[in-house]
Amino acid sequence: MTAGGAIARAVEVIIEKGRKVAARMLEAAEGDIDYHAGAFEATGTDRRASLFAVAAKAAELVNNGQAEERLDTQAVVEIPQTFPNGCHIAEVEIDPQTGAASVVAYTAVDDCGTALNPMLVEGQLHGGVAQGLGQAFLEEAIYDRDSGQLLTGSFTDYAMPRADDMPSIGGALHAVPATTNPLGVKGVGEAGTTGALAAIMNAIADALPGDAGATLDMPATPYKIWRACHQPHSLAERRTGLPASRREGD
Repeated sequence: MTAGGAIARAVEVIIEKGRKVAARMLEAAEGDIDYHAGAFEATGTDRRASLFAVAAKAAELVNNGQAEERLDTQAVVEIPQTFPNGCHIAEVEIDPQTGAASVVAYTAVDDCGTALNPMLVEGQLHGGVAQGLGQAFLEEAIYDRDSGQLLTGSFTDYAMPRADDMPSIGGALHAVPATTNPLGVKGVGEAGTTGALAAIMNAIADALPGDAGATLDMPATPYKIWRACHQPHSLAERRTGLPASRREGD
């Protein structure tokens, strides 16, 4: 977002400076110089000069004392924070006998503002969902209680999501350009991750009996899910050890 805004501003300044140099090269008024497809053109004529030729001419003019600036440009922009948003929906199936869980369907609609490369945006979202699924189901740092040694310090012991853990992901982009930067972008770096965590864990909590999912910590391993399926299903039951039908007064 900020880098793109700075690049866009630098490009604008380069073209402004290049138009002055191109006007001298093409013997035309500065107002008659257009920039298109990597070249400056004199309107209504076939005279044109490439961007690199204009840059070289600008450097020559500076070296000869006939101009003050090369086309080399630095730009600084102040861009307020923007907030991408979206809606992620996960469908989860749980086997209460084993605690095994799987995401059988996943849908995401995201607004990252102007998508400069929709294919890369889609890939970023898919990768983010995979990362969120890994945190929700698999990934955990485990330390030795006595020594404090990290026991999951390599991918041999630290579980990462694989292709067979991932569902098919459906969805769409709903682009609403930002008004705080010249490209209208909002960013998409972690949209898949933040959406997946809440969607998957809420789906697990909804599938578990009672309010067992209210205290389920990530990662939702098969053991944790199995225990949640077979422990007392409400806070009152966990406090008394009795099902609701056998508490005092029933």
